[in-house]
Amino acid sequence: MMIFPKTKPDWSQLHKETTLGPWSLSMAFLSVLYRAGVGLRLWTYNRGLSRRRSLPGFGVSVGNITTGGTGKTPAVAMVAVWAKKEGHRVAILSRGYGGTYQNEVLEVSDGHDIKADQGETGDEPYLLAKNLPGIPVVLSKKRYLAGLYAHEKFGTDFFILDDGFQHLNLKPDLNIALIDGANPFGNGRLLPWGPLREPVNQLGRADVFILTRVSDREIGEKNGKFLKDKFPSIPVFFADHKAKRFVLPYSKKTPGLWSLEGKRVLGFAGIARPELFRDTLMGLGADVIHFKGFRDHYHFHREEIVSIIQTGKDLKADYILTTEKDWVRIENISPVCRQMGYLCIEFTFVSGKADFFGIIRNGVKRKQIS
Repeated sequence: MMIFPKTKPDWSQLHKETTLGPWSLSMAFLSVLYRAGVGLRLWTYNRGLSRRRSLPGFGVSVGNITTGGTGKTPAVAMVAVWAKKEGHRVAILSRGYGGTYQNEVLEVSDGHDIKADQGETGDEPYLLAKNLPGIPVVLSKKRYLAGLYAHEKFGTDFFILDDGFQHLNLKPDLNIALIDGANPFGNGRLLPWGPLREPVNQLGRADVFILTRVSDREIGEKNGKFLKDKFPSIPVFFADHKAKRFVLPYSKKTPGLWSLEGKRVLGFAGIARPELFRDTLMGLGADVIHFKGFRDHYHFHREEIVSIIQTGKDLKADYILTTEKDWVRIENISPVCRQMGYLCIEFTFVSGKADFFGIIRNGVKRKQIS
């Protein structure tokens, strides 16, 4: 009989641990079952027993093999903006993780108006729809159906699959795998014992690797060498996530990032690795006097936000800041607080930007959709 500890695991910590702990035996057992399920699924596709379909246009998948923390949302936005500037009719296709929608296909945005609320869509599709005017966002558990919908309604010829690496029933024309530059595979174990959705060798399905959050060039190059040695035919690029601006929705002020220098900041975040947000605030020179992390896609309650605001007042915080992704989940329940706001992050290449987009451009030409 498998015995589980009474306390809940700290997933971010558990996925880093390489030594045995109180959760190790139970999580190892579940990982064995998970591996068997993943292996069976991959086998059916490799043997042609499960059908793979192609979209009526050029399809780019942006995904990873770990649970969150690699920056898919800003990477998707970056590719979408570039493709639109190139003159393509772009749409983003997403599963809508955490959304409550029941429709077979849900139109989040037609590129002009947002047609669904955050609760229906989940935070990431809603955020993309909000920040990308002129680019439709469509949800479906079966992204092939979302692609057909976008093609028929918007004339889409350039499809971006958000978190598409494991969506094997669609065959993208370009498969981009994002990998955390500092901590690529956690403890190297499969879910739930580790952060891996698939064994590392499945990265061989990728056409391009992007090592993200490469703020430490030496560590990034070390992990880049590992990828180049193991997958020599797949190009490796380096990118980072940088703060773009911060917004105070309830204030008339529009302060620049420089104004965080030396300010007392209370931070909180419900993302895959909340400590990264704390590090970003500190990197901007903020004095982070208090920080609280929540699990990824955390469903905040108004009472929690009220408590956070009160803590900020008690500690005499100049600002109370969270991530933009968290803000879309709390903006409708948050009391008015002029010190409260969110930080916007953008995906930027450390090097090789022109070569990366050259790969996409050449792929489009080969498919002759331009």
